Amino acid sequence: MRRVVVDTDTGIDDAHTLLYLAGRPDAEIVALTSVYGNCTEEDATRNIGYVNGLLGLDVPVARGAAEPLRGPAHIAGYVHGKDGLGDLGRDRPLPRVTAESGPELLVRLANEQPGELDLLALGPLTNLALALRLDPELFTRYRSVVLMGGSGPYAPPGTLLMIDANVNNDPEAARAVFAAPRRELVMVGVNVTAGTILDERAIAALRASATPVARFATGILDAYLDFYQNEWGRRIIPLHDPLAAGVLLDRTFATAWTDGPVNVRGDGFLWRARLMRTHDGLPPAFPYDPAPPTRVITAVDAPRFVTDFVEVLTR
Repeated sequence: MRRVVVDTDTGIDDAHTLLYLAGRPDAEIVALTSVYGNCTEEDATRNIGYVNGLLGLDVPVARGAAEPLRGPAHIAGYVHGKDGLGDLGRDRPLPRVTAESGPELLVRLANEQPGELDLLALGPLTNLALALRLDPELFTRYRSVVLMGGSGPYAPPGTLLMIDANVNNDPEAARAVFAAPRRELVMVGVNVTAGTILDERAIAALRASATPVARFATGILDAYLDFYQNEWGRRIIPLHDPLAAGVLLDRTFATAWTDGPVNVRGDGFLWRARLMRTHDGLPPAFPYDPAPPTRVITAVDAPRFVTDFVEVLTR
């Protein structure tokens, strides 16, 4: 059983992730913290409340960062809809929240239950960086920290990767996260999530289900499908955040990984978190900053995970 604290910028794939975690018998969501990203922090909090209500989930919810450590927030309303859940006009009142902030809650829970909780980060890493300012040893108190973000090792020449949005939204916070001492830090990056596809057949299976969870999961899909059809010419989506949850719960979904230092580097346009290795395992041809080892997932059993995801949401 994994007892999971979820830090989320509750967009469409974040909502799918909460549905997946709630449906897995080996997972318990124990608390949630909100952060900007897919939508504003306020909308992320409202969406947490809506999904919790659908699931009958009554756990602490804490409001987190509304903007990066430096600079204004970039909000991905063009991907997830302005409200983060596809702009379907749902009534989403603010849920009851704790008096403490998201970073404060992350610190308190880890110190009260050291080694018992897993932290799953699905959005920009601002809350985690602020929590590390409160407790620099924070990650040593979580059983594991699994994040959806990063770009894996350097890709083969000529290969382009999907944007590393969660890192790009706050590179300073990401830099603090990858430099922090930890018990286990796992990076599930766009190098593996972009190829984990919920295709037409899987979407049809979800649509055919009569469960409230499956109906909600497909009801919010259109905005996401509208965005990704411009990438691939098909109405399909990658399961970014759900895959990170799957790897947290079942490490056999990951079929290859490398442990090593991760640096956050910019190219003048975008920031990425990269394992400091080339695609063939060599060090990069430039100096890089030392960092504690991060477990960087480099390959996954995507078909098996997609099957599990659909089965859980239609169960």
